Amino acid sequence: MSKVIVSKDKCKQCGYCVKHCPKQAISFSADFNSSGFKYAVVDDSKCIACGMCYTTCPDGVFEITE
Repeated sequence: MSKVIVSKDKCKQCGYCVKHCPKQAISFSADFNSSGFKYAVVDDSKCIACGMCYTTCPDGVFEITE
C-alpha cells in the first residue's frame, strides 16, 4: 500500500496541499519546522495516496512510497 512521506523542513505552509487534497487528509502541525513554519501532517486514515499533494506542492515536501 502506498504511503505519503512528509519532509517537514521543506514545508513553507503555503496551503496548496490542504486546498487540493480530495480527502481532507492534510492539516498543519502545532509545531514549527527549522524555518519557523508549521508543516504539513498527513492523516493516514484518510489519505488515499492519490498524489495531489505531491503534484501541487511547489517545494517538494511530499514523497509517495510503495
